[in-house]
Amino acid sequence: MNSKTGILAIFRREWQLITSSKICIWGMMVAPLLSMVLLLWMMDSGLPSRIPIAVVDLDNTPTSRKLIRQLDAFEKTNIEYKSLSFKEARHQMEQMKVFAVLTIPENFARDAVSGNRPKLVYYTNNAFLISGSLLFQDLKTISTLASASVGLQTAQAKGFTVNQVMPILQPITIDSHPIGNPWLNYSLYLNNVILPGILQLIILIFTVSAFGYDIKAQNGRSLLKMGNNSILKVVIGKLLPYTLIFLVIALFFMSVLYYYNRFPLGNGFLPMFFNYLLLILAAQGVGVIILAIFKNYRFALSVASLIGMVSFSIAGFSFSTLAMDGSLSALSNLFPLRHFFLIYIDQALNGIPVGYSMYQYAALLAFVLLSLFFLRPVKKLLEDDIYEL
Repeated sequence: MNSKTGILAIFRREWQLITSSKICIWGMMVAPLLSMVLLLWMMDSGLPSRIPIAVVDLDNTPTSRKLIRQLDAFEKTNIEYKSLSFKEARHQMEQMKVFAVLTIPENFARDAVSGNRPKLVYYTNNAFLISGSLLFQDLKTISTLASASVGLQTAQAKGFTVNQVMPILQPITIDSHPIGNPWLNYSLYLNNVILPGILQLIILIFTVSAFGYDIKAQNGRSLLKMGNNSILKVVIGKLLPYTLIFLVIALFFMSVLYYYNRFPLGNGFLPMFFNYLLLILAAQGVGVIILAIFKNYRFALSVASLIGMVSFSIAGFSFSTLAMDGSLSALSNLFPLRHFFLIYIDQALNGIPVGYSMYQYAALLAFVLLSLFFLRPVKKLLEDDIYEL
């Protein structure tokens, strides 16, 4: 066997190109690790807490002050400012010093007891979706509690007991049990999908670049000669170093997420390991398909970047595919990250039998098998050895 030809020779050649390229080192190794550190640090508390808000208390009575103390006791809310006017509070929101404003009107306590139905007015800054949504929940809760408290005081003043009034104020009690993520931990839910999504984006870009580099340098024919004119040997030899590097990064992700941070891993190591492995292979398969379809290296690179970015939106972890238009819901199945996400939910969070995820595993494998039908156009690109601007 000639040591200068075959899969091993191409592997060594590609490995030397990777280790001598600053772009490869920073893009493939440093970027995903920095992303992991940054995202885990940003979401270290799991759920945002002590979000600053402003309160405009125009009533300034014991009732309104008690309401403010109750709101400030909520874990997610921090009353940073007590303004004398709504104009001042709005200015603080525009400067992003606060993310919500609660206004308690004049004569709030008197009107509440007399049955004049005063209005609590609150504004949330939903340009920041998470903080705006969390503050909206707290403000809505405190409004409901204030209404119930006033109703209870009024009823007691009329001679009713607490046991008589509570079934009217709260006819239905809620016993909530969040499944899969009972801590409502954003880091647990988001980082387990965002990090693989970043990894998929990087894989798509570098898979296209791996072949695009040789096309641009007009090394296609010599590469085919090194692979004994077998495009399958060329593809395996070129992509294997990337596969190994990305697999090591995936194992590092798993070590930090599941063993250091103790995130749920319902069915153990192997189901999620194969999930990462198949995601890497599927993303490489999609990269080969993109290059074969679009043929132009620069255009294929742009499409790969676009698909990697769209994956975050269409995978279904930030907005359910069930709520999407039917065509978009069906289209989501053409993105590897979608199937990775479903496996993660079933195997890591819910811990259901692996057999229920076989369709998703098969879908990821299908991307790899489908790419085999696109090897001939890639071979033609290497044979032509023409770099299109």
